[in-house]
Amino acid sequence: MKLTVLGATGGTGGHVVRRALDAGHHVTAVVRDPARLTVGADPRLEVVAADAFDPAAIGPAVTGRDAVVDALGPRPGAETTVCSRGAAAVVAALTADNPAARLLVVTGSGHVRDDGDGPFTRYLFKPLIGNTFLKKQFADFARTEDIVFGSGLGWTVLRPPQLTDGARKPYRTAVDRNVRGGIRLSRADLADAIMVALGDPRTVGHVVGLGY
Repeated sequence: MKLTVLGATGGTGGHVVRRALDAGHHVTAVVRDPARLTVGADPRLEVVAADAFDPAAIGPAVTGRDAVVDALGPRPGAETTVCSRGAAAVVAALTADNPAARLLVVTGSGHVRDDGDGPFTRYLFKPLIGNTFLKKQFADFARTEDIVFGSGLGWTVLRPPQLTDGARKPYRTAVDRNVRGGIRLSRADLADAIMVALGDPRTVGHVVGLGY
């Protein structure tokens, strides 16, 4: 498979690149600064320096690919519109240059309150952090999903909870709902879930909730 990864220098994106290469895929890593890419040289890895927020700049990197993984996310202290700006750019680029490609986008589970959550999480914890500490980030996740849902592309959205740098271990998934009690997930396991969804056409047009 030919796969493009946006946000390849991030914690999740780096894991996705490594997992995809280990699986034998050809990977195009779109980065702003190639020096920050932690994945070593590989004959199946192409590194493209481009502005991920510019559809024209990323157009060549998504053309002819089978799938695109949007693993963009804000860094501490950075602006909180990264996810929605990245989603808008990749949707525009794919619509123009490769509308048949799969699109997998990472958001988060915190901005959604559904029957996958327990009462404490749904009615107390999420409203508290969603109206205070993470208000802007949750709003950006919602904008991102609106863009993706309305794109007309073959999308899958992955909603992890709080991400950690922990080791891989068994995790749970749920389709179109949150994972009850799933409050953490390692970036390595998120990358695994992305690769699983990539190989499962049944996830097209659906949200995959994640958590331990």
